[in-house]
Amino acid sequence: MRILLVEDDIALAKGMITSLKHMGYQPEHCINGKQALLALADSNFSLLILDLGLPDGFAIDVLKTLRKAGHTLPVLVLTAQDEVETKLAAFNNGADDYVVKPVDVLELEARIRVLSRRNAVRRDDLLTVADVSLDLGNLQCLHRGQHVMLTRRECMLLKDFMLQPDRILSRRQLEELCHGWDGETESNAIEVHIHSLRKKLDPQLIKTIRGVGYMLNSHYAD
Repeated sequence: MRILLVEDDIALAKGMITSLKHMGYQPEHCINGKQALLALADSNFSLLILDLGLPDGFAIDVLKTLRKAGHTLPVLVLTAQDEVETKLAAFNNGADDYVVKPVDVLELEARIRVLSRRNAVRRDDLLTVADVSLDLGNLQCLHRGQHVMLTRRECMLLKDFMLQPDRILSRRQLEELCHGWDGETESNAIEVHIHSLRKKLDPQLIKTIRGVGYMLNSHYAD
């Protein structure tokens, strides 16, 4: 399991790298946010350990860039800053966990294992098309890294589209799906939900194929 450690304190980083190797992980090290973004763009990692107090001030930008791109890489923030405002900024921008230095090695290992398990489940339950992600486990939707509030019926319709991107779904197929939602039978239910999805996500996401049905366009953001 490859872990990217972003920490500007060289002595601390060396100690953490040694500990991570003893745990069986493969750590890579960066000292600032710019290096981290380059490393994340160039290689695949299973976990990111991120110090907020980086010398170039780009720690939060690393989080924003990851989540805006739709990446679900687990991020463990490791920092000396324990103010509530700092914690909220980290979580609101995509951090999965937050640990205040100094941290015990056993606690660090436990948190890494929890995040790894959680991400394994998340990958199994996550649908991603273009810049839209739908977590089937909790019916949460992300669009360009931002949470979008969808109704249960909107989620179910979006799921059906995302399971078959770029494939035309006939009105009859969609109506059959729709009629399974708590007995919903309104004649214009499909149009209402599709209109709502377009409004909340992107007008170009779901294309109307006149006289045939609808299609999720996986290239709408290109």
